[in-house]
Amino acid sequence: MNLAIIPARGGSKRIPDKNIKHFCGKPLIAYSIEAARASGLFEKVVVSTDSEKVANVAREWGAEVPFMRPQELADDFTGTSAVVVNAIQECRKLGINPELVCCVYATAPLLQQRYLQEGFEALSKQSEKHYAFSVTEFAFPVQRALIKSDNGGVEPMFPEFIAKRSQDLPEALHDAGQFYWGRAQAFVENKRVFASHSLPILLPHYLVQDIDTPDDWQRAELLYRAFCQHALKENS
Repeated sequence: MNLAIIPARGGSKRIPDKNIKHFCGKPLIAYSIEAARASGLFEKVVVSTDSEKVANVAREWGAEVPFMRPQELADDFTGTSAVVVNAIQECRKLGINPELVCCVYATAPLLQQRYLQEGFEALSKQSEKHYAFSVTEFAFPVQRALIKSDNGGVEPMFPEFIAKRSQDLPEALHDAGQFYWGRAQAFVENKRVFASHSLPILLPHYLVQDIDTPDDWQRAELLYRAFCQHALKENS
C-alpha cells in the first residue's frame, strides 16, 4: 500500500500557526491534504502533529491523525526524516504496513497532483532507486554566484566559472520542498535522500516557493492566485 505522511507540528515562530493559517481562503495544510487525496495514489493520508488544533483542522479536510507526535520530535531542530520514520513506526503498530511512503510538506499550496503521480510512476518503474522527490532548476547558474569580499566589494564564489556562458555550465537543481516519495524501508534505514539512488521530479519555477517568512507567504499567495487565473483561462 501507499501512505502519505504530512508533517505539521504546532509551533512556528516566524509565522504563528503557519500550518493552519488561512492561505487564499483555507488552511495552508488543506492544500497538501487535497492534493494527496485527489491524486488517487494513497490508501491513507496521515498527518503527524503534536498539536490538537492542527489535528482537528487536518481531520476536517479529510486526513487521518491516528497518533500524536511525541514532543521530542516537535522542536525546531528535529529533521523531517526522523518525523517520517516515527510516523511509519506508529502506523506499523496500528497494522498499517506501507511499501511506498510519500512525505508531503504541509506548506506546499502550489503542489499539483500530477507531480505526485509522476514521482510514484518513476519510483515504481525503477526498483533499484530508493526515492523520488521534487526539484526545480536554479533561476541563475550557481557556478557564477558572487560573495561579499572582506573589503566590502564582491568576488566570484567559483572564479573558474565566472567567465563561462550560462549554456556551457551544467544544469543545477535544488530541492523544491514539496514531496519525497520513498520506499518505507529506505526511510527506516535512514538512507540519504540527496544521493544517486534518488530520482528528480522537475517542477517549473512558478510552482515552487518556500514559506518560511511573511514575505515568502505573500509571494506564495501571489503565485497561487496567478496560477489559478491562468488555469481558469486555459479551461474556459
